[in-house]
Amino acid sequence: MSKSLPYSTKDVDYDNAKFRHRSFKVISQNLLTSNLKRDCVSCSTGKFLFLILIFGVGYLMLAHTSSGGVVSNDQAIVKRTSYANSSFVDGAGKIKRFWRRPPRLPPRLSPDEKVSSNGAGQVLGNPDAVRTMWISRQQKVKEAFVHAWSGYRKFAMGHDELMPLTQQGVDGLGGLGATVVDALDTAMIMGLDEVVAEAGSWVEEHLSERIRTKGQVNLFETTIRVLGGLLSAYHLSGGEKGMNISHAGPKPAVYLNAAKDLADRLLSAFTTSPTAIPFSDVILHDKSAHSAPAGLSSTSEVSTLQLEFNYLSYVSGDQKYGLEAMKVMAHMKTLPKLEGLVPIYISPHSGQFHGENIRLGSRGDSYYEYLVKVWLQSGDITNSNTSYLYEMYKEAMNGVRHRLVQKSIPNGLVFVGELPYGLNNDFSPKMDHLKLCKGIDLDIVPHVCFLPGTLALGATKGLTKKQAMKNNMLNFEDLENLKLAEDLTKTCFEMYAVTKTGLAPEIAYFHTKDFSEEGHDGGNKSSEFINDIIIRPADRHNLLRPETLESLFVLYRITEDPKYREWGWQIFEAFEKHTKVDTGGYCSLDDEMISWVLSDIENCEILFESCNTSGNTSQRSSVDYDSFCLDL
Repeated sequence: MSKSLPYSTKDVDYDNAKFRHRSFKVISQNLLTSNLKRDCVSCSTGKFLFLILIFGVGYLMLAHTSSGGVVSNDQAIVKRTSYANSSFVDGAGKIKRFWRRPPRLPPRLSPDEKVSSNGAGQVLGNPDAVRTMWISRQQKVKEAFVHAWSGYRKFAMGHDELMPLTQQGVDGLGGLGATVVDALDTAMIMGLDEVVAEAGSWVEEHLSERIRTKGQVNLFETTIRVLGGLLSAYHLSGGEKGMNISHAGPKPAVYLNAAKDLADRLLSAFTTSPTAIPFSDVILHDKSAHSAPAGLSSTSEVSTLQLEFNYLSYVSGDQKYGLEAMKVMAHMKTLPKLEGLVPIYISPHSGQFHGENIRLGSRGDSYYEYLVKVWLQSGDITNSNTSYLYEMYKEAMNGVRHRLVQKSIPNGLVFVGELPYGLNNDFSPKMDHLKLCKGIDLDIVPHVCFLPGTLALGATKGLTKKQAMKNNMLNFEDLENLKLAEDLTKTCFEMYAVTKTGLAPEIAYFHTKDFSEEGHDGGNKSSEFINDIIIRPADRHNLLRPETLESLFVLYRITEDPKYREWGWQIFEAFEKHTKVDTGGYCSLDDEMISWVLSDIENCEILFESCNTSGNTSQRSSVDYDSFCLDL
């Protein structure tokens, strides 16, 4: 398989950036037939040296850079605060442009012919109508959140989750009221003061006692859901500004104090481990920790704690939280890797990776995700203390493109597969939401469809594609990653669109030249990709996963292509049609039959902000976005 991915000739921005190199043969022939050749043959040594001097002066003039920030052609690393004002062009880049032809632009459509690429036939020439439509859709997403909260408040208030069909609350995450804390930042973003008041009051009255008295909790789940939720609420309620900007709920200090109390207990997973790798389980009431029954930790779990702990150190002024969490990443830097790729298990006892299973699905995924996000969180991305994370990320994404990316047949969907037995063994054409063995192993780590959003963020460093290209920040590797992000986002959407319900399965396989199964299609016979995607009967369930919506949200913000919003809306409508429970809440599906249920709030936030036409994300912090949206 080729390392490089094909570019679309219809994409103006990509084609502009991918200038074709001039032929050295043509340039040589031109020189040999020009007057310059005849003149130079007859010139003296002194004249020849003078000619070299002229070329040298010209090179120095071209290589002279402006006073703005400068980046290398490979890293594009500067302070984030100087992105907009920097030229991002070095002398070498100017010289290289001499050897490139002007870009070939694809045909332009006339204003009357321009329609959105989402297939809905939405005319782009009427911005008022488009804005009105998205405001209406945004309101429907808000109503879906209120519907989910109403069922939870009525039947499961204070429990971790709601089972809407049986109208019961369950405490599968340690009994800290995970949904209450998770819902806070969503309600704040949506301006739902009543929900903020209810959830905030519960946190103020009950959470501290539960933190002090509860028993075993999972370090990873508790960090991303409860600790992250508290820190998000602290940020959005104005805590960093020393004021309460929310019209409802307790003072921001309530959230911060609860977060510190919880984190102090979670730290035992780090401090009692014999290595830099923390134990997976914590006993809250006595501040102790131990490993999982098999003695191993998930690679993704131990490397998905840093954003929250770093942010807590920032707002509390106590560096112990971030220092302990970052020891994990510094240790992983020293471990052997396979083209940047790592196995999905690691031992807290030896500090070494365990097994050969390599995948970007469950137990492996957010290791790669957090490499780039923790690097970006540092603010100053020239910081040598965190730049190693970006180097690890780049190496890993090269490994993904080289080893894990393939295309389906007959229609060429780009997907990321697995290497269950290491690099030197068979490739598995599987993209999963998670691995679920009922009664044996319930792994709640996100699936591969987180990857498109991560690739896009890593390529543009969080800027829009247009801004990044204007600042000359995208090298060829970045463009490959951004193209891969868009291709994978399409695949993730088609995993929804290929089914009769419009809802994706937890696991899908892809038809390739080496793998095929008859009779296991998604059921939507009108889908172009009905023969590309294979869905086995055991995998035909949907657990309300938000990762595809996450990537659609990020891709829309970065590329500004309206098709991603439209795809997100189609998925939302499918959830509304097939998973909504009249008494409140949303449930999971098993092969189009409702089987067992979970509350689902995170999809609402992503969809709500996707419908937001203002594009104002100034109130969102990195810890808020990642702890709530990306890790659930």
